[in-house]
Order: sequence, then structure tokens, then C-alpha cells
Amino acid sequence: MTNEEIVALAKKGRELSYSPYSHFAVGAVVITKDGKIFLGANIENASYPLCMCAERNAIYHAYMNGYSKEDLQVLGLVADTEDVCTPCGACRQVISELFPSDGKIIMANMKGKMKETSIKELLPFAFDCSDLQ
Repeated sequence: MTNEEIVALAKKGRELSYSPYSHFAVGAVVITKDGKIFLGANIENASYPLCMCAERNAIYHAYMNGYSKEDLQVLGLVADTEDVCTPCGACRQVISELFPSDGKIIMANMKGKMKETSIKELLPFAFDCSDLQ
């Protein structure tokens, strides 16, 4: 699947955004190694700490359908930003634990700008289970 196709799927996820407070709609997609597609969108709440980001929604959607870290292959995200949309800190932490370290991450904006990266680049000093020992 091309990066453009991945971003197009993330845009479909963005259409599902519930963002009446920030008006900042974000869409995401997770694609598994067997080709399953899981969309995500940010869902807001008047109590901001209860909001959920698109990236985490897409990843959790895959997990709730029986997939695990080893099954995931691609994560794409998109928003109407000047530069590419990047995951927040909370999402980076979740991605570092629940998404494969060699998985492809495509960050994009609505204008067609894209950047391919990995979680190792986004969060090089991630907190993980070894820190709990």
C-alpha cells in the first residue's frame, strides 16, 4: 500500500472525529500484516482529560479485535495542520509499547505533505517495562 493510500484511509478516520471544542479533527489508521484496516479518530469531551486521540483509538481498535503488537505494520495519521501532524506525548508512549519498533508511521496533513518515520525516531528514550524492574 502506498503512503498516499495510507493517508487516504486516515482521512476517512478523520471524518469520524468528534471535536466540538478544539475543532481539531485528527484521523488515524492502523494496518495489520494480514491487511486488516482499523480507523481511529479523536473523540473529545468537555472534561478535556477524558479525550482520546485518533492514534490510540486506532491501535486500541486493533487490539480489541484480537490483534497484538506483532500483527501491526503501519500507522498513519492526518490533520489540517501547516506541517505534518505528529503524535502527542501520550500517543508516543502508547505507540512505543503497543506498536512494533520497526513499524512504519506516516504523518501527514490535509494538503498532501507526508513524512515517514518510526517510533524510535519519535520517542528515542521511551519508558518501558524494563524501567519498572
